[in-house]
Amino acid sequence: MSPKPLGVAVIGCGLIGRRRARTATAHPGSRLRVVVDADAARAEEVAREHGCDIAPEWQAALERKDVDTVVVSTPNHLLAEIGGAALASGRHVLLEKPMGRSYEEALAIAAAAARARDRGRILKLGFNHRYHPAIEGAYELVAAGELGRVLNLRARYGHGSRPGCEAEWRADPERAGGGELTDQGVHIADLFHWLAGPAESAFGVLQTAFWRIEPLEDNAFGLFRFANGAVGQLHASMTQWKNLFSLEVHGERGAVVVEGLGGSYGPERLTVVRRRPQGGVPDATERAFPGEDGSWTAEWADFVAATSSGEVTRGSAADGLAAMRMIDALYRSARAGAPVPV
Repeated sequence: MSPKPLGVAVIGCGLIGRRRARTATAHPGSRLRVVVDADAARAEEVAREHGCDIAPEWQAALERKDVDTVVVSTPNHLLAEIGGAALASGRHVLLEKPMGRSYEEALAIAAAAARARDRGRILKLGFNHRYHPAIEGAYELVAAGELGRVLNLRARYGHGSRPGCEAEWRADPERAGGGELTDQGVHIADLFHWLAGPAESAFGVLQTAFWRIEPLEDNAFGLFRFANGAVGQLHASMTQWKNLFSLEVHGERGAVVVEGLGGSYGPERLTVVRRRPQGGVPDATERAFPGEDGSWTAEWADFVAATSSGEVTRGSAADGLAAMRMIDALYRSARAGAPVPV
């Protein structure tokens, strides 16, 4: 007999929560049971779409016997409280990035995850970028040693935001914790750690260039030096105007370049560059990945499998902590005006 489908609660029905609700509904191993949102109309809309219940508050969702798994897709200031409570209640948890508002909150979440793991429950961080096929392809080539020793990495990730963003929760230091570095920059930090391993030092520069969201930043620039000697360069921006994602890994024998994420970020492509030992123009091949963004579906399938195996291979608590250490180091560096240890 196939295992009983996981009963799922989605707490937070914004853009990401809606995506999680759809993937949970579509997967044969899960059933969406209840949704929660501070905006009652938004919760009602999601509940109607998926034929599930609405809980008046998140605590009520944790009291339901038909809920095995909790997705926490709320503003950052609620992640640690709700994620920790869900783990303590004996549920598996998918917690959207970042892992709290600060490294200290991430440590508290990790401690809750360790206690839950002793009871057979898992925590997975929502790092869906690891499931984009071009990024997966780049990782597989790096991990297989196809590029030789990794020399350096470069990533740019940005959008143009929108008028009125100053009034949104992401512009509130108390609710967001950080600006663009905490929002999109944490994805880059996670990918750098995945591709290059532990970072040892960091130098960061923050800028509030256009959007009036002080003291938060609308642009973040960072340099990392990794334990293996590689150097990573990061730029996360809210003044990119035209959405952009670009990730490069350069090694002794060649490079991989990922561009686009689909949708407004443009077609997803993976370019593999093979350096010629004699020099000159390298050999390059490009693969395109057309169609809709399937990273959310792939990530959810991996999460469902992990609830059975007990092993989180991507987006573990350790992965989340590593990314938050890197982000924290860039903030500390920007305040000090000097490189700092990670």
